[in-house]
Amino acid sequence: MPLPSFGGSLGYKRAAHLLHRASFGPTKLQIDSFATLTATQAVQLLFQQPLPDPALPIDPETGTEWVLIGTTDANSGDSDLQEFFKGWFIGQMLGIGVPAGNSLAYATREKIVFFLHAVFTTIQSKVDNSRSLYFQNQLYRKFAFDKTLLPDYNIKELTKKISVDNAMLRLLDGNLNVNGSVNENYGRELLELYSIGRGLEGTLPPATVPGDYINFKEQDVRAAAQVLSGWELDTTFSTLDDTVDLDLAGTIKLPRGKVRGSITNASAHDNSVKQFSKRFDNATIQADPLLLNGTNATEESALDEIDQLIELIYSKPETAKNFCRRIYRFFVYHEITQATDDTVITEMANTFALNNYKIQPVLEDLFQSQHFYDAAAGANDDNFGGIIKSPLDLMIGTFRIFDIQLPDPLTNAESYYEKTGQLIGILQDMGMHFYEPFDVAGYDSYHQYPIYHRSWISTNYLTRRYEFIRNLVSNNQMMPGELSIDVVAFVQNNISNAIASDARALIIELAKYFLPMADNLTFDPALDDNAGLTAERLNYFLTAFLKSPQIDGDPEGAWSFRWNNPVDMEVVRRQLENLFNALLQSPEYQLY
Repeated sequence: MPLPSFGGSLGYKRAAHLLHRASFGPTKLQIDSFATLTATQAVQLLFQQPLPDPALPIDPETGTEWVLIGTTDANSGDSDLQEFFKGWFIGQMLGIGVPAGNSLAYATREKIVFFLHAVFTTIQSKVDNSRSLYFQNQLYRKFAFDKTLLPDYNIKELTKKISVDNAMLRLLDGNLNVNGSVNENYGRELLELYSIGRGLEGTLPPATVPGDYINFKEQDVRAAAQVLSGWELDTTFSTLDDTVDLDLAGTIKLPRGKVRGSITNASAHDNSVKQFSKRFDNATIQADPLLLNGTNATEESALDEIDQLIELIYSKPETAKNFCRRIYRFFVYHEITQATDDTVITEMANTFALNNYKIQPVLEDLFQSQHFYDAAAGANDDNFGGIIKSPLDLMIGTFRIFDIQLPDPLTNAESYYEKTGQLIGILQDMGMHFYEPFDVAGYDSYHQYPIYHRSWISTNYLTRRYEFIRNLVSNNQMMPGELSIDVVAFVQNNISNAIASDARALIIELAKYFLPMADNLTFDPALDDNAGLTAERLNYFLTAFLKSPQIDGDPEGAWSFRWNNPVDMEVVRRQLENLFNALLQSPEYQLY
């Protein structure tokens, strides 16, 4: 049964809320457009298809792509290519080169790709291969918008694919897992992190028996590891999964790992009967005799055992609930109470299961729900401004709303990667080691109970966030190249003259688009309903805004005169920079 839906037009606040959470951020015009839509209409636009395939990343040394054709001595070193891949992914989030009509849907897909990376994570320094990173990223992209695809494009199938993905085999030592010397790393994390989990954090009973993890046991880790044994990396990327197309034409297939030995004799695979615990109803997994080569395991029989394993894990309702908790924490709110788990999460999991474990129907239902917009009777506003932006969301969202342009990655790849390399460094300064989370559970903010997103903020990280904004707004040379915000042009192009010339009206108008709580704003403390930004906060913005290099007897009147009679645009620019610095360096702008 779907979650109760939200009716009526979204309005500015809910439109901005949806577009910031579901995508990597809107422009002002996109918020204006979505404000007139119903939630259903908005979701249809966010998930519109088909979308163009991303252009392949280019190696500046050769001027051609390297991920499909491979590398030669003419290419950049692979450590550089790994950085180019990350810079390329940032370009996908920004929607560089994407037609305007596809921009928001494209940014929505990329947000889901990043979510899948946050769940089925990877660590660049461990994988240490640009092509492995790229193909894993493309795998997530192919499973992001899965509603209208074939039935076997779903999260359950993605879990099967990721189990023999080159990057994952390297990350969790699947390539070292062989019969007679079983490596349990991936089997353990598959159960604990990537599928069934241990249950709702904060409600779990204390362990009373060693090796009992509530939803699975140590015996299940061992059995899963045996199922997953016998695979190795394919560094030639010539072993293809013929069920996953990497391009719209269906001519390029997804590379994956390969079995040790040969396809007719998977000699390193444990071919015994695998016994699971009572947590999985004492089930067993064994090779299908029809797929064996005599008594020898084959590639086909080993893949079939992985299929049996994931089907077994997904036969447990807790697996669907655990994945939906990850969705909820990423897109809605970090805290999941028992009541929320029993209602909202349970309904999300029902939708997930009824739609063959596809992620898109769950997200569409969530983004149309009263719960997402806090519109149900008795709901509060915790969800609005309830998530601390990751450094990535802060950077990409700011670039998108101000339409900050990077060099063309196809025609000017060297300059493009120089800029993105600097941006990746800034992300690290703000606390996000992009593609280098501290452990195999991924970035702490998406899984680490109980702090979750609060791990993004420390005194140093917050200072660096404010520095990032100040450098953008004030055209500081600390920003790479020409990246900056032209505050005068932004106001001229996006705000009517009547509003722009009125200092108070301008602040209220900008707050609608940049700050999550912008209802019923007033500068008069006596009229303040304290529902969002307070009158005290607005007056702080006003004071920062009207500060000028000269003494104005009537600061608000002086602003109106300067705006309407642009004879001293340097003062106008400086005052607008003061305003945008105050707005965008505020704690409120760090939230969405």
